[in-house]
Formats: sequence, C-alpha cells, structure tokens
Amino acid sequence: MKQRRTENFILLLVSLACLGLSAESVLLGWEFWVPPIIIIYTALIWIMNITERPHYDIRKVCYLAYAVFALLYHGVHATSFFDLAIVASASIMGYAFFNDRYMLNVFLGEYITLVFVQIYYVQKETGIDYSPLNISRIILHFMIVLIVYLCSMRGIEDRTALTDENAEKDRRIAGYESDMEDFLSNISHELRTPVNVVNGMSDLLIKRKAGNEAYAIKDAGIRLAYQIEDIQDYTECKRKDLLLEEEDYMSTSLMNDVVTSFRMRNENDALELVVDMSPMVPSMLRGDVKKLHKIFRHLLENAIKFTKRGGICVRMFSEKTDYGVNLCIEMEDTGIGMDMTTLDSVSEGMYQANKKRNRSSGGIGLGLYIVYGFVHSMGGFVKIESEKGSGTLVRITIPQKVTDATPCLSLEKPFEGCILFHVRSDKYSVPRVRDFYRFMATNLAQTIGVPLYSAETINDIERLSEKMNVSYIFMGQEEYEANPTYIDELSHGDVVVAVSAFSGFRPRPGSEVVVMPKPLYSYPVIRVLNEGLKATSIDYSDDSAKPDFSGLSVMVVDDEPMNLVVARSIFTDYDMIVDTASSGAEAIKKYREGKYDIVFMDHMMPEMDGVEAMRHIRQVARELGRDTAIVALTANVVSGAKEMFINEGFDGFIAKPIDTSDFERVIQAILRRSDTTAGGIMS
Repeated sequence: MKQRRTENFILLLVSLACLGLSAESVLLGWEFWVPPIIIIYTALIWIMNITERPHYDIRKVCYLAYAVFALLYHGVHATSFFDLAIVASASIMGYAFFNDRYMLNVFLGEYITLVFVQIYYVQKETGIDYSPLNISRIILHFMIVLIVYLCSMRGIEDRTALTDENAEKDRRIAGYESDMEDFLSNISHELRTPVNVVNGMSDLLIKRKAGNEAYAIKDAGIRLAYQIEDIQDYTECKRKDLLLEEEDYMSTSLMNDVVTSFRMRNENDALELVVDMSPMVPSMLRGDVKKLHKIFRHLLENAIKFTKRGGICVRMFSEKTDYGVNLCIEMEDTGIGMDMTTLDSVSEGMYQANKKRNRSSGGIGLGLYIVYGFVHSMGGFVKIESEKGSGTLVRITIPQKVTDATPCLSLEKPFEGCILFHVRSDKYSVPRVRDFYRFMATNLAQTIGVPLYSAETINDIERLSEKMNVSYIFMGQEEYEANPTYIDELSHGDVVVAVSAFSGFRPRPGSEVVVMPKPLYSYPVIRVLNEGLKATSIDYSDDSAKPDFSGLSVMVVDDEPMNLVVARSIFTDYDMIVDTASSGAEAIKKYREGKYDIVFMDHMMPEMDGVEAMRHIRQVARELGRDTAIVALTANVVSGAKEMFINEGFDGFIAKPIDTSDFERVIQAILRRSDTTAGGIMS
C-alpha cells in the first residue's frame, strides 16, 4: 500500500510538471511536435500505473526515462539557462521517494551535462557575457542542486536504514511469536497425557461410586482438555497450517451435540435454547466434522457466557450448490452484545469482553478467533451482527459435500388434520425468545407441509378445535401446569398432546401427554408426528446400545504407567481381554509370544517410537501369518496427524484424552473392514 501511494504521488508531480512544460513550450514557440508527445507519454504512464503492468521495477525505469526526457527538452533551450537548476532540483527531490540512488545520480549527471551544454550554447549563440554576477549565479545554482542531491541521498539512506531496522524488528517479533506458538503447541501436547490420566481415573472413581467429588474432578478434567485443545487450535490458526480431515457424518449429530452441550452448561435452566434445524438438510454430509463440532461448541459457550437472561436460537439450513451444499449456521442470543470496536477486534484473537481480574465469565478468549480460522480453512465465511445490550447474531456458511441427499427429517406418511401451537406470549421476560419459538415452529411446519395455527389461550384451543380437525397440540411446561385437568382430558381423546418440559417434569398420573425434554428440537417433533402416542422415551441423541467388543484381545503400548491403567479400565469395560506393554521393544516381544486382535500404540516413546514399533510388529505379523490391526493412541493431535499415522500404516487413530465415541467408531470401522476379509479379525 505504501509503495502504491508513493508511485501515485510521484506520477502526480511529474504529470503536473510536464503539463506546465507543455504550456511553456507553446507560449515560447519551442518545437511544436514535443507537447503532443509529452501528453501521450503522460497518459501512457498513468495507464501502466493503473493496470500495474509491467512489473513495478520496469515501470520505475519508464517513469525515470520520462523525467529525463522532459528535463533534457527543457534544458537545451537558451531561455531555460537559469531555470535549469530549479527543474533539476525538483526532479531529484521528487524521485528520491523511490529510494533508488541511481535515479538521483542520473539527474545530477544530466544536470551537469546540460550546464556545460548551456555554457557553450549561450556563449556561441546568444553572446551573453560571463560577468561576475552571472558566474556567481551559475556557481550558486550548481551548489543548490548539489545540496538538494546530497540531502536527498541522506534521506534515502535514513529511510533505508529505518526500513531495515523495522524489518529486523519484524523478524525478531515473528521469531518470538513462532517460539511462543511452539511453546504453546508443545505444552498443550505434554498436558494431554496427565489430563488423560485425570479423566480416566475420575471415571474409575465414578464407577466405584466415590461421590460427587469424582464428578467434580471429571468436569474439571473435561474443561481443561477443552482449553488445551483451544491452545493447539489457536496456534495452528495463527500459523495458517490447518489441515482438514474429511469424513462422512450425519447432519443431525451436529444438533445433537449442541443440545447435549447446552444441557451440561445451562445450570438451573436459566436460559431457553431454541433449535431451528431445517428438515431439508441432507442427512449425510462430508467434511471436517470435528472442526464443525468445535465451531458449535465455541459459539454456544460464548452465547451462554454472555447471556444472563432470555435465550439462544440455533439455526441450521442448507443451500444447494454445484459442489454439494452450503451449510448455513446461525447462533443468535439475547445477551450483552458488542460495540463496533469489539466487532472489529474479535477476529484478531485473544479477545475477551471483560479482561478484569474479577470478571465473571470464564474461558481464555480464543473461541471466536478459532471459529474464524476453522471456517476460513474450510472455504467459508463468518459474519457477526451485534449491538451493545441487544444480543449477537453470528452467521456462518461452510461448503460441504453431500453423501446422502435424503432429507434428514421427514414424515413417514401423509399428514392429516392440523397442528396447534399453544404458547402464552406473556410468559417470556425477553420477547425475542417468544419470536425464536414462533419462527422455529413456522419454519418447520412450512418445510414439511403441515398446517399450523397459534393458540395462545384455552379458549383459542376450543374455538379452533370446533372449526378444524385438530390432530396434534404442542405446548410448553408452563401451559400444561396452568391447566393440567383440561390438557389431560384432551390427551385421552383423538388429539396427541406433546409438552416440551425441563428435565424432571412428570405429567399427572393417568395423563397421556407425550413429554419432549427441552430444549425443543425438530427431531422430537417429527417423532411425535410420525409415532403419535407411541413416541415415548424421546431424546435427542442417536445413541444406540453399547457396542459388543467382548472377546477382543488387545495390547496397549505406552511408556506412561498411568495411561496403561486408564486404557485398561476403559477397554475392560467393553469386556475386552487387555494386555499392556511399556515400550516398543516389549510390545514386539509380547506380540511374538501372544496373539492379539488389535494393538493400541502410543507415538512418543523413548528408544523406539510408535511408528518404528508398528513397522516391526507388521514385519513379525507377516512372518507369523497374522492379520492384526494397529491403532495410534497418542496425544499428538495437530492438524493432519490422523492422515500422517494412516499414511504410515496404522489402521486407525484415537486421540488422548480418550473419547469413548471416537474409540467405539474406530473399533467398529476396523471390525467392518475385517468382516470383508477372511472371516473377520477374530477368526
């Protein structure tokens, strides 16, 4: 930008000078053919400037040649004898901004040449005498030009020195930042091992019914694990070396995670969460689902952190494109909002709305920066709209491939009748929460093509029931508790009554209302519409029965004894037969002597790392004719780590601290692959 401004400034000066030279040429009757050339050349250099063609260094030479020609044209005329020093000085000062010494040398040399030409020309053609006055003027003009030349040279030297000094400072700062990023990356990696132990041992204590203290330790471990991940993600975003790990995922699982996370964080049911997910989102997409989960987590944590009353609305819909869909995510809250200054700084990293030591909000202030980094790495964009005291709306659009274009939610049979939405408008202290619910219900009804009517009071329900074939009534817990007798009577008729309620709510004995636990979500609504009164035990997760891994013989290799204790505890809980090894050499020896279906291998171990140990075990497996799966179980979770381990020859990747859902998914994938070979992994 600075280079561009300098180029424009010098061209402006040269253009004005040359236009003045053209006017002087016409007024004094100089060569008539020169002014058109000057005008054409002026237009030409501006075209080069605007188009930025050719290269900048070549353009500078063209600008210099233009000025040299103009000075020469002006200086060869006798009437310009005493003006030559002024024009030369102006040329030297103007072109000094290019910071090229050779240009100043060219102008000085041209000036000296023109002075000698003028002296000879004046003496021969005009007969002007060289009186002491004229000689002193010539000497004075020469000294002025020389002084301007020397001052301009000194200015170039100072600016060059300052530029070099700033460049050196920038290099040192970049080095410091790189060292700090390396430190943060390394420390986050090292902390994963003890966090894995804390989480694993707290699970053991919980299984042994150690009390609430064990749950507190578990919660603290999970929170610390998240913050360690944030540090790692932040450093990768700063370095712009994020790598995507694409895999197929169910679109509904994203919302399931949002609902589950909200339940864990919304203490005392202080906030309302409205989930507005379009049923037309493809059921199966392909992308970096782990980063998507983290994006949702950061947005939800920020919304909860800065919203004390009211609620949060999460919307997800898709737009068809040539490459698949644009997955559109919106997170809107009724919180404290942000001013324009804050909005301008949220993408710079390390932002916290309240930096005071006594601040009430938690976190380390990296969430929004990580969101920006993840979304941009996936080819999407982020837009934030907010106003101080009026909440915040974050819009995210991310391109995703489509694996299964079937709508994620749909009705199983043609719908008959109509639906009533019974919610009192006066029960929300923040009116926008009421609007969240209404928009969600309206969007869902329009998308699946069912008639929906609002009924704020019992009288509205009775009036609409007389006119229409009401088949379903959806309401909130407060509406049910205000008129339980009437609602229970309705539930015994032909109308299906569904109540969205907080955890722990139970309808009156004998009631046939269907309970949908909050937060309200399109999934349980569709289930009620499809199953009616049979829609019992409604929840939001896709959790199935615990997978059966009983009988699998596995070996866990890790140089940290407590990690072996944690892994043995987790794997034994799945009825696996577990053996352990504390080094790569011990693992190779045990593998020769025993038979294992799966080997879980740590990466960073002394003497022999996990990759080398894996290769030795592969060699032994070939010698003995075995087919054993080897899974990387490591705290090395930088972007691209999974691909690196898979490319090295591992059959799967599990990060520490161990996430049971990841563990189950990896083992199930290995078992599915083995089923396509000779009889399976346990044959």
